[in-house]
Formats: sequence, C-alpha cells, structure tokens
Amino acid sequence: MRQCQERTFRTSDGTELFYRHWPALAPKPRGAIVLFHRGHEHSGRMAHLAAELKLDDFAFHAWDARGHGRSPGPRGFSPSLGTSIRDVDEFIAEVSRDSGHAISDIAVIAQSVGAVIVSAWMHDYAPRIRCAVLASPAFRVKLYVPLARTGLAAMYKARGNFFVKSYVKSKFLTHDPERIASFDADPLITRDISANILLALYETAERVVADANAITIPTQLLISGSDFVVHHAPQHEFFNRLGSIVKERHVLPGFFHDTLGEKDRELAFQHIRRFIHTQFDELPQRVDVTHADRSGHTREESDRLATPLPPVSPRGLYWTATRLGIRIGGLLSEGLNLGSKTGFDSGSTLDYVYENQPRGRTALGRFIDHNYLQSIGWRGIRQRKLHVEELLRDAMRRTRDYGSDVRILDVAAGHGRYVLDAIASSEVKPASILLRDYSELNVRKGAELISARGLQHVASFQHGDAFDRPSLASITPRPTIAIVSGLYELFGDNDLVSRSLAGIADAVPEGGYLIYTCQPWHPQLELIARALTSHRGGQAWVMRRRTQNEMDQLAERAGFRKVAERIDEWGIFTVSLAVRT
Repeated sequence: MRQCQERTFRTSDGTELFYRHWPALAPKPRGAIVLFHRGHEHSGRMAHLAAELKLDDFAFHAWDARGHGRSPGPRGFSPSLGTSIRDVDEFIAEVSRDSGHAISDIAVIAQSVGAVIVSAWMHDYAPRIRCAVLASPAFRVKLYVPLARTGLAAMYKARGNFFVKSYVKSKFLTHDPERIASFDADPLITRDISANILLALYETAERVVADANAITIPTQLLISGSDFVVHHAPQHEFFNRLGSIVKERHVLPGFFHDTLGEKDRELAFQHIRRFIHTQFDELPQRVDVTHADRSGHTREESDRLATPLPPVSPRGLYWTATRLGIRIGGLLSEGLNLGSKTGFDSGSTLDYVYENQPRGRTALGRFIDHNYLQSIGWRGIRQRKLHVEELLRDAMRRTRDYGSDVRILDVAAGHGRYVLDAIASSEVKPASILLRDYSELNVRKGAELISARGLQHVASFQHGDAFDRPSLASITPRPTIAIVSGLYELFGDNDLVSRSLAGIADAVPEGGYLIYTCQPWHPQLELIARALTSHRGGQAWVMRRRTQNEMDQLAERAGFRKVAERIDEWGIFTVSLAVRT
C-alpha cells in the first residue's frame, strides 16, 4: 500500500499550498503523475487514483488549489485565474525538485475546472511534460438560467466581487453511491466559487479552445457522455484543434461529470493506463514548430489579415470608418496623433503608453486619450513592462549570486524606460548598461532619459541593428544579461529572429541570462491589422503571433534554456528568463 505524505509548498506570492504525495511502489520510479481536482473539491477526492490506476512505478502528487481543501484563502476564491495558472507552473516545478524527475518525466491528470486551468497552462507556458489527460474539461459550464453569464458580468462590474453557490447535486456527478455519500459528508468541499474566477474561466476557456493548435503536448481527452454540468461541443472543438501529433478522444457513454469518480471508472482508467504507459515507453514526443512562419495556423491567420478587403463590403466599410475615426480622434488625442505619426508599434508610442498619462486638446481629447490608453492591448503592454522589470531584477540577483559582474545589454530598447526603472528599484547595481536601438529618434530620446536619471557614468545608448549578428557578437564588455523586449513580435520571419538570437548567444557567456518576450495571443489582431499603422513607412501593422512553444524553441536552438516565465491575466504577452547553456 502507498503511504500518503502531507506537504506544502510556497508560491511566488508567499501562499503555502497543501498537497499530498504518494511515493512510487517500484524501487526505480519511471516518473511522476500530478493530479488536479475539479472545482469545489480537493486532493482527497482524487486520492483513490493513486491505488486504482495501478501505475505502481510512478509517484503521485495532488494539490489543494488555493481556496480549496486545506489550502488557505476564502473558499472558492483566487486573486485571479492567472494566479491559479501560475500556481500550476510552480507546483510542477516543486514536484520536479522534490521527486528528482525532469519535467519531461511528469504526466498530469486533470478534471473539470482543473482541466481548464491545466490546458491554459499548457497553452501559455508551453511546459515540456510527457503527456496530459484531461477529463471532462469545463470549457463551458451549463448555466441553466437564461443570460446568467451576462448578468453575472454586469453584477461584477457594478458591485465588485461576490460568490456564487453551485447548483450541482452529488447525484448528478456520479452513479457511485459511495462517492455520492462521501461528497455530501465531506466538510472540505466548498459550494462557493468566486465570481471573478467563474467569469475568467469562461474567457480563458474560449481563448484556449480557439487557439488549441498551439498545444503540442501528447493529450488524451475523456468526455463524459451524460454530463449535466458542462457542454460537450467545446471539448470536441478543443480536440479537433489540438496541435499534438499524439492525441486521443474517448467518449464514455452514460458517465456523469465526475469522470474519474464514476461507478464504472475502470473503463476510463484502462484508457489512462495504456496512454501513460505508451508515452513513457517511447522517447518524449516533441513537435518542431520553429518553421511555423512558413506553414501553420499563425501563418494562415496573418495571411488572412494581410489580405485586403473589398472596399464596398460591410467589413471593408467598417474598417474604413474605423481608420477615419482614428484620424479624427488624432486631432484631439495626443496618443492617437503620436501613433499616426511615428507608428503604433514605435518606441515613442510605447514610451507614451508606459507613462499612461492621458493628454489631448480639451476635456474631450483627454477622454479619448484615456480610452485609448486603457485598451486591452496597452494594458497588456504595461503589464509586460512590469514583468520585464521583475525578471530583470531576478536576473541581476542571480548574476550577483553567481559571482559575476552585472553587465546589461538591451538590443532594441526603444527609449529604455523599463530598463532604467528596473535598475532604479533593484538592490543590485550594474557595472554597465548598454542600450541600443535602430531608430535615431529612440537613441536621442533614450540618451536624454539616461542623462535625466544621472546614469551617464554607467549607461550609454548606441545606434544598432538587433538583427546584425556580427555587430551583436562584437559587443564589449560581454553582457551577462541581455534583453529583447517587444521586438520579435513585430517580425514574423523566424530566420530574422534566429539570426538575432544567435548574435545574442555569441555575446552572452555561459551562465548569463536572456530576457525575451512573446505574444502568443491577442484579442485585437484584426483591429491592429486593419486600422493601425506600423513604424515601417506607415504600412499596415500586420502581426504574426508566435506561440510560446515556438518562441521557446527558437531561444533553445540558440542556446538558451527557459527558467522562468510571466504572463498577463489576458494571456497576451509573456516575458521569459532563460540561461545561456
């Protein structure tokens, strides 16, 4: 019999989350299996899997998500769904450290809400786990009250956060009388769920289902055939769009929502057992996506956005009117005017967005500018800035602790504001800071910012091409921390990006760090492509998204191994920290 061990681990925000661990019965474990429970429940509700799955040569781990079971926090609450997704990433890292297994020797099994959070983690963080089993993912919960989601959103906006009580009775979860009785008697089960999490669950699920092609991890999907809690259609849509070479879908007739706790759950376990054994009997499956700029769903998407619309079509007229509205708004709004003049992707525009101070002619102009600055894309940009600063401070601490001088290089710094802000708030002081940019305007503005901060003794700003490998390779002194933020998102060509990364790898010594950004998702891609202009001669600003998996593989091919990642609540921008290997 496996002996359950009770433990905790500390998340990045200092929360101690509870988890259970069952060591493998075999003397040489093959790997670790991590379990993620459904909403309202806790790890104890999945404890039976450690024995019933009969995977004796694997260790098992199962957490209580924050706000659930024996983990702290208001019941059914998390500060945000993004926080819970980051918790998953940190829990997997804890399991890897604790068990001694590489991430590639870890499999996950997740159910319902847990399966949505795990699928979002697979999309946003591109982890290199061996495989995943998703049971009845709650991509769209059945809310039997008409317009319930709209009403919840309106209430949340009007009164702030509140809690919703689950309507689901145990008899609609499983046919197993013992599971029904234990559910009803379990004091650790919470019937509440926070409105912020319920609403974010819908939004995140829609994003992940729509972009499931970005997920290439071997995945098995188990669908309960008689599920009263969640809809089937998004589950099938998710499966059909999955980018995995290895993927399975099994519909279990008559099963209620608690797929892994059903009376006939051995039928599901047979699929899981075979799938996991198969994945661990073979070498880890990995899809090469470094050529996604030539073929793939993001290339097809960008080609569609670059295709002109018939000018007299409804969509053509709509975007013509939108462009006209931006030009008229630019007469009053300083931000719209600046974007029209320098490009909405220019360093000047980004610096204006970072400042986040509405300016314009008259009160109406300032109102227009406020709405412009509060668009979701610019909110994501400001969060990206904070994440770059956070990981830069982290890299500076790591470099100091390693015994090396902190020498910072930013290959396309814009005005360099985020670098200088991070340094001002860091306990570690750099030996040198070299900022570069291709735009002479950015170089001039950045040099003025360095002077205004009184950093001329340690910092300098130079004109430079971030895609010129020999130029990057010849930089002296060699930087121990390199930054490339917001640049690669503007160029869909992976050969360009690979050339830049190779030059950075030439410059950064082993043990040094690279901070890089990515845009795996954006809800306003068509607005950007049809209505906004680029800094490159006023051309249409058509972007090709890179999945996180693609960007990580490009960095890895250049010689950098990712060690940390941050992402905003909307899943738009990521910031990653990688070490030179």
